[in-house]
Amino acid sequence: MTGSRTQPALLGGLFIGVLSTLPFVNIVNVCCCLWVITGGALAAYLLQQDSPEPITAADGALIGLMAGGVGAIVGTLLSIPIDLYFGPVMRDWFLRYAEGQDLPPEFLEMLNQQMTAASMVLRLIWSLFAYVIFGMLGGVLGVALFRRKAAQVG
Repeated sequence: MTGSRTQPALLGGLFIGVLSTLPFVNIVNVCCCLWVITGGALAAYLLQQDSPEPITAADGALIGLMAGGVGAIVGTLLSIPIDLYFGPVMRDWFLRYAEGQDLPPEFLEMLNQQMTAASMVLRLIWSLFAYVIFGMLGGVLGVALFRRKAAQVG
C-alpha cells in the first residue's frame, strides 16, 4: 500500500460527520447507518484512486475504521451548534406530535432537559463505537465495488 490514508480518511469522515448530524438528513442513518457505510466506501474509493495497485480488504477495513472515527468526532462537534439552534424547534415539534400520545412523564422531562457535557461525551462514545464498526463494513464494501484489477505479468 503506497498511498496516504490521511486524506481519504478525513474526507470519508467529513462525509459521515456532516450527513449524520444535519437535521432530517440524519434520518437516513437510521437505515443501517447508511451514511456511515457510504462514508467508509467513499474512503476506500479515494484510497484506491491514490494507489496504483489494488487495495486489499484489510486496507478497506482500516480506512473505513479511520473514516468512522473521524466521522464520530466531526459529528459530535457539529452537533453542538446544531442542537443549540434546532433543538428547541425539534423539541416543540415532537411535543406537539406527542400530545394525545400516552408517553411517560420521565421521557418528556428528559426531552426538556438541556444538553449537558455528559450527554456529549456519551454521544461521542456511542458514535465512536457504532461508526468505526459500520465504517469498516463500508470500507470492505468499497473495496469490493471499487478495487482495481491486478496487473497481469507476462
